[in-house]
Formats: sequence, C-alpha cells, structure tokens
Amino acid sequence: MKAPMRLLAISLASLACGLSVPASAQMTTLRPPVVEGAAKVRVDAIKVHSPALEGNLEGNATTREVYVVLPPSYGRDSKRRYPVVYALHGYWIGARQWMGEIHMPQTAEGAFAKGTPEMVVVFPDSKTRHLGSAYASGGTVGDFESWISRDLIAHIDSHYRTIARPESRGLVGHSMGGYGATRIGIKHSDLFGALYVMSPGGLTARGFGPPDPAAMAEAEKVRTMADVENLKGFRRGLFAMAAAFAPNPNKPPLYLDLPMENGEMRPEIVAKFTANAPLAFIDQYAAGLKRYKAIAIDVGDKDGVGADAKALHAALDGLGIANSLEIYDGDHTSHLGFRMQDHVLPFFGRNLVVTASKKK
Repeated sequence: MKAPMRLLAISLASLACGLSVPASAQMTTLRPPVVEGAAKVRVDAIKVHSPALEGNLEGNATTREVYVVLPPSYGRDSKRRYPVVYALHGYWIGARQWMGEIHMPQTAEGAFAKGTPEMVVVFPDSKTRHLGSAYASGGTVGDFESWISRDLIAHIDSHYRTIARPESRGLVGHSMGGYGATRIGIKHSDLFGALYVMSPGGLTARGFGPPDPAAMAEAEKVRTMADVENLKGFRRGLFAMAAAFAPNPNKPPLYLDLPMENGEMRPEIVAKFTANAPLAFIDQYAAGLKRYKAIAIDVGDKDGVGADAKALHAALDGLGIANSLEIYDGDHTSHLGFRMQDHVLPFFGRNLVVTASKKK
C-alpha cells in the first residue's frame, strides 16, 4: 500500500488511508466463513435522482446508483416494516466496490442467521469526478450532504417498507464514509437513532502538515480535469477536497481554490478546509447528539487514522455524550467483512426500534 500524501493533515488522502492505487483496483479483504443455513437476501440495484445535486459545476451525475439489501422475509411478509441502515463508502471507490470489500450480501445474511433482527441496508454511491464527495455541500461538487440526509431517505421511505422514524434509522460509514457519517450524524441527529463510525479520517481541525514542495508544485500546474486525472496516487485527493470545501464558481474549469499559491499557503482557503472538520463544529450540535440511543466508533490498531477515531471518542466524552470506541487487531480494510457481520449490523439490531408501532 502506498502512503497517503502529506500535503494536508486533514485531507481526503487521510480519509482514504490504506486504499491501494490504481483507482480501479478492488481491495482484497478477508471473507468471513459462510454461516450454514443462512437465508438469502435480495439486492435491488436502483437509480435515485437527487434534486440536491442539480446544477453542480463539476458535472457529477444527479441520478445515482443505490443498492438496497432487503432481508430474507421482505418478499414473503408484505405487511411487515423494517428499520433501515444507510452505509457510506470511502474515497476512491463507489458503493458497488465497497459492498465487495465488506462481502455484502453474505455478511448481512450471516448477521441475520446469527440472530441480528432483520433490517434494510442501503448503499448509496457518492463517487465523483474527483473520486470522492466527502459528503459535503457546495456548488462545485454538489450538495452530497442533502443527497444522503434528504433525497435518499425520502426515496427509500416512499419506495420500501421501512419504519420511517429516526429511532428506526441508522447511519454507518467507513474511511471517507466514516467522515461522512460523522459529519451527517452530527448535523442531522434528528434523522437517525444510532450512529456507527468506522475508521474515520479528516475529523480534526489540524490544518496543514509539513508542506511537500514537489506535491505543491505539481498541483499548481494543474489546469484541466485531464491534468487532475494524470496525478499519481492520493495527490488527486487534494482536488477532491478543494472541490468539496473550497468551491469557486468564478474559477473554471475546475471551479475550486487550492490552499496554496506560488508555493505559499493561503490562510483564507485553509480556514475553509479546517472549518469542515467535524470536531471543529461538534460543540454547536451537542444537544442534538444526546438524542442518539447509541454511538459506536471502531478502528484497527494498525490503521493510520486511529488518532481521528480516538479524538472523536474523546470529544463525545467531553460533551457528556455516551459512546464506545473499539480498537481491534487490523489495518484500514483487512477485517471489514467481519466487522460488518459481527459488530456493525448487530449494533443496529440492538439499538434501532425494529418493530413498527401499531395504529390505533
């Protein structure tokens, strides 16, 4: 695995720490044993239009791929409603690739067979031309925060038999998706009843790490999207982050501001980046976070983003918000299937309301 670029300490390279290049590569992760006798789930591949993404300057698709994992009983019990969990993928990949990394749907089937209450699990695709949206809001990348928190939830609740209440709705994400789950979970606690954050990056407002002169010089030479696509490794992450956090509608063709110019840092742009660190704004949403029945965080002991997971845990503790942190034996991606089957889905099974209230 290649180390992420050190140009930014809060960067999409850190959000995606541990992913391999090239972008088309599928990570090979350990597969849990198949649970004997596990009933099959159904996976719907659908397209969902997002009004929140309309007009984005980057040209990202406004109709998105979404994969909906429906539990074994969904097709035979037409009156039953289910809790629903929204699962956010990381940088460089899309929803389909992340499902491969967590061995979905096998891991959902295994979790249900082991006793986890049945639920719907939704995998929305938020990959962009820069390989990651950061689940942020802005005119350049588009309002991906509202794509998840408004458009997607509305579509799923209107097209599937969900229990359409916050206490029956969960949010989880890994890597950049862990950043997204933290960001959306903090700002939209009225929509979810339980939150699970896996190996998050980019949470702390640390600003810049030691500048890499070569990376800075290469970035400043970029003029077109083709130039961006020719960048090696995670140097592309800088442009994804700039599109998400420092949009500039008056600066075609990329419509973004880089945090450096002529080899010097630009404090006004750095401020925009660091303002998007969830731990920079978490205090403003403390009251809402107390609504959650449960918040869980996990990270591998060999994962380069461990400091962010620990910082989130400490921040929540400091605000008096109950949460748990588990540090397990593993790196950024090695045990994702096991985590999903034996920890994530059971967590939501314990902490979401799994039965619909009866009408009077």
